[in-house]
Amino acid sequence: MFALSDLRRDQAVQVLAWVRTALGVVAFAAPTLPSRPWVGPDASRASTRTLARALGARDVALGLGTLLAQRHRSPVRGWLEASALVDAGDVAATLAGWGSRPRLGRVVVLAAAAGGAVACSGLARRVTE
Repeated sequence: MFALSDLRRDQAVQVLAWVRTALGVVAFAAPTLPSRPWVGPDASRASTRTLARALGARDVALGLGTLLAQRHRSPVRGWLEASALVDAGDVAATLAGWGSRPRLGRVVVLAAAAGGAVACSGLARRVTE
């Protein structure tokens, strides 16, 4: 493993948290935008938009929770671990519906979710709290 300085680690935590928050805001405000690549034409259904908004709210909560914990010098590790777990859940959901998901979208979502899970998990091991 590579060593991260405290500053670089804290910056990496902030970047991941802001990206998660931004994705959550987009999912809540324009739910078909991030969900269409993942679920295809069903993204425009009212029920799918509701679920996309709920996932967006989840990501906003995790992202802002991470940022606030870091800002207040509170433990960040649990926020990162929770983020890694929900990303792993997105990986599992993508794999479970693999055959019925749009070809390119499923690969992009799988890569993004797996990358998020690995990044959050790796950072969680490097923070002191």
